[in-house]
Amino acid sequence: MLSSLSPAIRQYLIITGNYWTFTLTDGALRMLVVLHFHQLGFSPLNIALLFLFYEIFGVVTNLVGGWLGARIGLNKTMNIGLGLQVIALLALTVPTAMLTVPWVMAAQALSGIAKDLNKMSAKSSIKTLVPAGAEGKLFQWVAVLTGSKNALKGVGFSWAACCSPHWVLPAQCGRWRGCCSSCGLPA
Repeated sequence: MLSSLSPAIRQYLIITGNYWTFTLTDGALRMLVVLHFHQLGFSPLNIALLFLFYEIFGVVTNLVGGWLGARIGLNKTMNIGLGLQVIALLALTVPTAMLTVPWVMAAQALSGIAKDLNKMSAKSSIKTLVPAGAEGKLFQWVAVLTGSKNALKGVGFSWAACCSPHWVLPAQCGRWRGCCSSCGLPA
């Protein structure tokens, strides 16, 4: 079935699949951090401040990401972003006693860099797939990618919340718990 698609469409599907996978993990990662520190008694403002490096490093990455993508290629920047996200996720698998504020903020900084490298690479890659003069198609493809990202980030939030041991409303999460356990994830 995929072999009958044009190379540009196949490449778009690969980029979109990559971006979707990243978005799910990014949403889940952020929700797990929120729930963990809420459980520890942090105030909403203090929890929000945990994401300060995520946003700051994301801004810095946007400033240099285009230059980096032009220099080493969008495929490499996308893969670097994925690798950094894996490192950020692994950094949060340490024993709970090690999940200090500086440790989590450093993991969030890596995740912010990863997010913007991945986002910049995905959206810029689409431009190379659309023929010259087809700006309407370009905007359509980017809109689908961006819209789907926003929806999947919400799925990632929900997935993490329902599979987290910190979930505070387990009775309302029966369907998600079944989904988590059917995927082999701890519920």
